[in-house]
Amino acid sequence: MTFDFQKLDLAALPDNVAVPTYDRAALKPRIAHIGFGAFARAHVAMHLHETLAADGSDWGMRVIELFGTADLFDKLAENNHLYTLVETADEGTNARLLGAVCETQHIARDGINALIEGLAEEQLKVISLTVTEKGYCVANGKLDLENPMIQQDLATPHAPKTAIGLIVAGLAKRRALGNGPITVMSCDNLPHNGVLCGIAVREFAAKQDAELAAWIEENVSFPSTMVDRIVPALTDESRSLIRESLGGQVDLNGIVCEPFCQWVIEDNFKAGRPQWELAGTQLVADVEPFEEMKLRTLNGSHSFLAYLGFLGGKETIADCAADPVYYAEARKLMVDEQLPTLDVPEGVDLVAYAESLLKRYSNSKLKHQTWQIAADGTQKMPQRWLNSVKFHIANGGDYSHLALGIGGWMNYIRANRNGERYEVVDPMKDKLAEIVAQHGDNQTAYVDALLALDSVFPSELVARDDFKKAVHKAYHAVADKGAAQAVADLAN
Repeated sequence: MTFDFQKLDLAALPDNVAVPTYDRAALKPRIAHIGFGAFARAHVAMHLHETLAADGSDWGMRVIELFGTADLFDKLAENNHLYTLVETADEGTNARLLGAVCETQHIARDGINALIEGLAEEQLKVISLTVTEKGYCVANGKLDLENPMIQQDLATPHAPKTAIGLIVAGLAKRRALGNGPITVMSCDNLPHNGVLCGIAVREFAAKQDAELAAWIEENVSFPSTMVDRIVPALTDESRSLIRESLGGQVDLNGIVCEPFCQWVIEDNFKAGRPQWELAGTQLVADVEPFEEMKLRTLNGSHSFLAYLGFLGGKETIADCAADPVYYAEARKLMVDEQLPTLDVPEGVDLVAYAESLLKRYSNSKLKHQTWQIAADGTQKMPQRWLNSVKFHIANGGDYSHLALGIGGWMNYIRANRNGERYEVVDPMKDKLAEIVAQHGDNQTAYVDALLALDSVFPSELVARDDFKKAVHKAYHAVADKGAAQAVADLAN
């Protein structure tokens, strides 16, 4: 299906499509956001849009991309930086134009010097980013000095390719110009995201200039955040929904998501911030209880359904939720195996939270693909599953659903679903493919080779025979019986 660009005609929009009411001409780029993908558009920029609608301030957003072509950014500029957000559920659909973005920068169009100089501007107060877990180039809680892109950036710090290298270059320029403190705020689905972002930036800077590292320590804060909104990758169907919502107009930068959203931010800002609380954002002293709750329940059950659902022939999370067996076992994973591992945020009913997640999963309009969620498993498993497994081993608890999830992942990365080949998206895909090629015909050796990946599986887990036996059993259950039957067997 073809969706050709056209400039939006605001006068021809349907009456139910809301447009910004604040003075967009007054906006200044006080936030620079790196990585303007689907989630940034549907969550980070949306919250700023809602804040501007409430207070009429001048906190505009400059959006930055380091990869790909600038085509979509050019089209966004042609539409005066407006784009469409469509929230959809079985109960109905809502569409509006968001206007918090006031500038774009793309490395392929504007060059790296413009991006660095932009981060150094005095009017800029916050650098935020959504670059996925692998974009932080962190391994074992430290900057990954073995990462080829980090090595390249350290060798050529004035021409960075990574978000971390760009941020450090911008901070160095900012320090040289005397343009004052700033905040770097991670908005990625990563535990302790602010802490890890700070580690990566500081360690990168220290490799270049000890005085720069000391300046960053004094003048830059790295608040952690918890973000929650389901934003599937765009499909022809969702693009058609955007066009239908706009009365037949096409917006190539539009995005479709669920109505629900939650944002919890550590209130630690060096140079001020927008009044995000006016848009329903929670500003707290400690984000960790919220992020662990979300990572283990929502993200943990998402990954469980992604691997075992995909292998069982289910293309979306809604397909999984519509299956009574998958629905029931996802609930058991959350309530019986994940919730006991959590420190409860004040005022939160964890069982009710789990029930609300299952209701969100049942949104048949969203089309959140299991294949999409299955990406980057080596980055996600430690936070979503393995920390919970450690808890249960220490406390004598059952972790059979978590183990089956691991077994599902081990089957999934073989890239073969009943003879159908598919791409495995993962930063370690070459290593995983090597293990499949070398050991794929010997199930025991194959599982052991995967468990030997020390960047994924903690040594204290792999050293335990009970854990290894549980994973071997789970892998064999999926391989021998199929994913759907393996999930059904959990009920017994």
